[in-house]
Amino acid sequence: MDVSDTRAGSDFKSVEKDSELHFCAKVMREYTYNQVVMLLGVLAKTIMAAFLVAPTVLLQGNLQYMDNDNSTVNPASRRERGLRFWQVARRTCQLAAAVDISFFFLFHFLGSPILAWINVGSVAMYATAYYAIKRRQNRLAIALIWLEVIIHSALGTIMIGWESGFHYYLLMFIPALCVSSVRLGTIFSLIVGLWGYYIGLDILMWFIEPVQPISPGALRGVHLFNLSIVFAMLSYLSFFYMSTVISAQRKLRRFATVDSLTGLFNRRYGSELAENEIARFRRSKHPVAFMLLDVDHFKLINDHYGHEMGDKILAEIGRLIPAQLRTQDIVARWGGEEFLVILPDTGIESALASAERIRNALRSHDWAATAGESIEVTISIGVSEMCENDDRGSVISRADRALYRGKAGGRDRVEQEEALEQ
Repeated sequence: MDVSDTRAGSDFKSVEKDSELHFCAKVMREYTYNQVVMLLGVLAKTIMAAFLVAPTVLLQGNLQYMDNDNSTVNPASRRERGLRFWQVARRTCQLAAAVDISFFFLFHFLGSPILAWINVGSVAMYATAYYAIKRRQNRLAIALIWLEVIIHSALGTIMIGWESGFHYYLLMFIPALCVSSVRLGTIFSLIVGLWGYYIGLDILMWFIEPVQPISPGALRGVHLFNLSIVFAMLSYLSFFYMSTVISAQRKLRRFATVDSLTGLFNRRYGSELAENEIARFRRSKHPVAFMLLDVDHFKLINDHYGHEMGDKILAEIGRLIPAQLRTQDIVARWGGEEFLVILPDTGIESALASAERIRNALRSHDWAATAGESIEVTISIGVSEMCENDDRGSVISRADRALYRGKAGGRDRVEQEEALEQ
């Protein structure tokens, strides 16, 4: 054989081999690029779905209020939370629509018309939801957003496969429905419907192959990512629900215990605290003193300056009284212009001294800064000390009698019940 022929054959094989390698490398690059883009698209949609499901699910309890203002529990607070939620919902719709528009062009460029037109449908749904929120058609907006998530869960499963884990997002509806404000029968029906939808999707994937499968490695990555996101969102849902319950309990407790005008304890809670201190007195025999305070001529203040000015004065008194006392002392608004002060571990002499500080503080206070004009505000105070056979009613009653003796003696006075003075 001629050497040149051998060399030529060798060169041809080398060129052929190089061409094959080049072609394989090109195919691998294109395959890898397409798979990466697909994976990024899936992840982006997953994240978007998670962020859409989370606020929608977690705050669904506001729907009833937003469409019906017949709420009896903390309506101002619920309205504020609802407004913040719908502002976030509008921004979410805008962001989701922008992402879907970008993915439309991306998937169309990659030759994936199905995925591209799915995003067109998503843009339309988010745009409609956005304008529905602006028109306060909140139930329609929520329905559209939830529907988009449900559809994407199903389409993600059909396009990529059951192993992708897109169906996990459907399970997030179960705790969401359980903590929602709808009736129990409706919750049960929706859960049964969700179960049927989930089972139907599972059975469907027994008989069909994924429409646009991805590599096993990418599929495992999508599965783990979806599983992690759902796990995180369910955990977040649980913590959010717990924090919401705790926050609601705190607010309800504040409404039940605090006077809204003065910021002091109200009469009901003041009575409860008084009983606690009386019980402690009986256990430890530590002294407990009580003051009953009444603003002098408060009706004349309301008649002359108006009730709004009267409220300002009461609010300022609610600030001045605790400022003259210890942190452990208890101050409650007992009635219109009456206040109760409970002084733990305090005898009658120390209580009288504290009462004088309060009286002088109110008398010397610059009420013009509060009322906007010169005005004189004084207070009369009755003081009593807990005795062995006392109950809450008797010890406060003695302070009340001392208070009115001070009123009769000219007002702007501190008096102690004479009959039990030691």
